[in-house]
Amino acid sequence: MPRTRLIALLSLALATLTVALRTHAADSPPRPNIVWLSVEDMSPWIGPYGDTTVPTPHLDRLATEGVVYNNAFATSPVCAPARSALITGMFCTRIGTMQMRNNSPSSTAVEKNPEAYKDIPGYEGLPPPFARCFPEHLRAAGYYCTNNSKKDYQFKEPVTVWDESSRNAHWKNRAAGQPFFAVFNHTGTHESQTFPDTKPSPPVLDPKDAPLPPFYPDTPAVREAVARTYDNIARMDRWVGEQLADLEEAGLLDDTIVIFFSDHGVGLPRGKRSCFDTGLRVPLIVRSPAGQGGGTRNDRVVSFVDFGPSVLSLAGLEPDSRLDGTPFLGEFDSERSDYRQGHAYANADRFDAVYDRARTVSDGRYRYTRNFLTELPYLIRNAYRERIPMTFDLYALEETGPKTPEQWQMAAKSRPAEEFYDSAADPWEVVNLIDAPEHQERIATMREHLDAWIVATGDLGFVLPETQLVREHIWPTDGVQPTTPVAEISDKAIQQGSGTAFVVTISCSDPAASIGYRLGSSKKHSGPWQVYTGPFTAPGDRRFLEVETHRIGHKPATTGALLGGE
Repeated sequence: MPRTRLIALLSLALATLTVALRTHAADSPPRPNIVWLSVEDMSPWIGPYGDTTVPTPHLDRLATEGVVYNNAFATSPVCAPARSALITGMFCTRIGTMQMRNNSPSSTAVEKNPEAYKDIPGYEGLPPPFARCFPEHLRAAGYYCTNNSKKDYQFKEPVTVWDESSRNAHWKNRAAGQPFFAVFNHTGTHESQTFPDTKPSPPVLDPKDAPLPPFYPDTPAVREAVARTYDNIARMDRWVGEQLADLEEAGLLDDTIVIFFSDHGVGLPRGKRSCFDTGLRVPLIVRSPAGQGGGTRNDRVVSFVDFGPSVLSLAGLEPDSRLDGTPFLGEFDSERSDYRQGHAYANADRFDAVYDRARTVSDGRYRYTRNFLTELPYLIRNAYRERIPMTFDLYALEETGPKTPEQWQMAAKSRPAEEFYDSAADPWEVVNLIDAPEHQERIATMREHLDAWIVATGDLGFVLPETQLVREHIWPTDGVQPTTPVAEISDKAIQQGSGTAFVVTISCSDPAASIGYRLGSSKKHSGPWQVYTGPFTAPGDRRFLEVETHRIGHKPATTGALLGGE
């Protein structure tokens, strides 16, 4: 073949390949924006779940345009352990974050009893080496990640997790065209918003019209607390509307996946801190771009450990298969074939300064619970919860006895070792079917599932006292928190245009460490920390390099270098 013809054919082939690549890139869907609308201490007491006690028009719209998940569950009925599962995709009983406030004592508990934490050490959870806070993976892939603003992970997060985490953090601050993952957290439904000394939400529901769960006594304090809870829900719904309006005004709603959920169940007694649906079942609504799947419902059992992997999957990133969670959304949507398939697990351990120990599993309809401290009443004496006046009306039932059969749990001074409930026939879970002959086969299976979960996760909630947990599992062998190894930095000068640039390589001897860096034109560094993913080129006018290495659970280490030397 003549050389000129060969060159022509090669040129044609190259041109065809270039057009094909450009066409493929143009046809590839852009990476979606993702927004979490996270609210606190709220059960599915909203319109999309059939509760129309107060109007929730914005959530109703979200449900009409999105998918409502009927069986979404927190991994713990209290915020910090649950949030550690959300951010890592790991069960808190595996990573040592199951005890509430493991690194910051409750001021309310200490105020009530200065000796409350005398024998409780402060420590951080310790995920396995492969686990990261999932937004770090998004940032490494080019996402702008913000958190506004609660974290409460039971450990200090590395600087690589968020571009910004503050009350001013917002997707609006990203670079033009940059995809984003943004968390907005609403505190107006938190337990504390029913305290008498907290400014109430605008009243929507008259206490006399408040619907009372059957396990509550009908007292003025109970009615007031329930009514305020619904008032807070109405105010929260307006906040949801504001978040959707922001996206619409920016022309981004149909480029954004909106995920609405609560961090655990209702903040009232026998909700928060309790292993019932009232403490663990949460609302979950997912609105996809252009309302795909709008108005449908999904019965899949979803757990908080699944949320992080699902966000990664939506962004086209394959989650690590060693995580406890499984994506239920996106490209890598899948189901497990082991004890996790179709089941949601949760734990109750120390709540501030008082201990509980219960483990529970739900398949969406049936709940099996094992109580390891049967000598406790259902409502343990928690100082923070006692700031809600109705709490004492529930305590009183232990002395007076239940007024109705449904109040037996509130009046009980101890608990059965096992409980089993049918939430379809008994949505408030007040009829314990543990001895029912027709359920024995199902109960036996759920016992096996719960045992498998406890064994597979190496449940650290049973390692007590906590000083032993710290010395043997968290920070062995002397119980002193280790420091992450300092980064090693190397740089090589290269010619760039008419000036000099530097190729920078950073490493850490601990492969579990996240590596963050930032550059400056002076010794004062500025801007957000960047996620180190491999060698990069630093311009010659930004020679001051600061590096932080941080393995979750260990102390971070910071170092720096002047690129190119003096």
